[in-house]
Amino acid sequence: MSTGEQLLANIPLFESLTEEQLRVLASRLEEHTAETGEVIFKQGDEGARLFLIADGAVEITYGEGPAKVSLARLFTGQYFGELSVFDHAPRSATAIAMKPTQLMTLDAEDVMDFVNQNPAAALRIIGEMSERLRQTNELMSRQVSRNVLAEEEERLTFGQRIADKVAAFGGSWPFIFIASIGMIIWMAINVVLATKFDPYPFILLNLVLSSVAALQAPIIMMSQNRQASKDKMEITALMRTQAELLARLTYLERSLLKKDGAKSQLGLVTTLPVD
Repeated sequence: MSTGEQLLANIPLFESLTEEQLRVLASRLEEHTAETGEVIFKQGDEGARLFLIADGAVEITYGEGPAKVSLARLFTGQYFGELSVFDHAPRSATAIAMKPTQLMTLDAEDVMDFVNQNPAAALRIIGEMSERLRQTNELMSRQVSRNVLAEEEERLTFGQRIADKVAAFGGSWPFIFIASIGMIIWMAINVVLATKFDPYPFILLNLVLSSVAALQAPIIMMSQNRQASKDKMEITALMRTQAELLARLTYLERSLLKKDGAKSQLGLVTTLPVD
């Protein structure tokens, strides 16, 4: 058994193939070697091949720069790049070799021939892609939240930043402790010392506290309104991301099931008796 056949035989996706089918499919494999850090394909590239990892490791990432997210790390016996093979859309992520990696590739037409001949494989592919998309959805949800908050922070004016800091400090335990200690010292001074600048019932203290409360109230409301706006933007971005992922998965499921249904109908027609 050749290296390609052994690789295919060890991948659950191809476990139902006979030795002859493995031999035919392995003959269509093409070898590709990637060095450490080499980009195998980039997000946005045209995708027409399925990649199988014969040896090594590959990292799948999304985005660039500070927004870059690591979606998955794949190792020997795993495959990637199937999404673009089935929906014919540009690559949705970037694949980078984590160390010297030996890859085997299958052309999109060969993959589709395999799926047409093995309907059960379509269900396994859907299951694998569903799991990966679910993981991607979770990662992207967290990343979208960070991006939305970062963009909102960049747009804040100096006054808004001050308002947020005042609101955050005004609703904290340190503020409560400081205010309590300040009031105790104020009242103690005006009770114990002979010179009283604010004798009981501490009218000046009441005025100071009322002024602080009057200034804090609109500042806290400003901060709360802005937080509500942040929450709305975050929810909108999350819903958009989830809708895009769900739409892509639905399209793939329909495509694979349509192919499976077409093959079943063809098989039924060929078995009908001819008068």
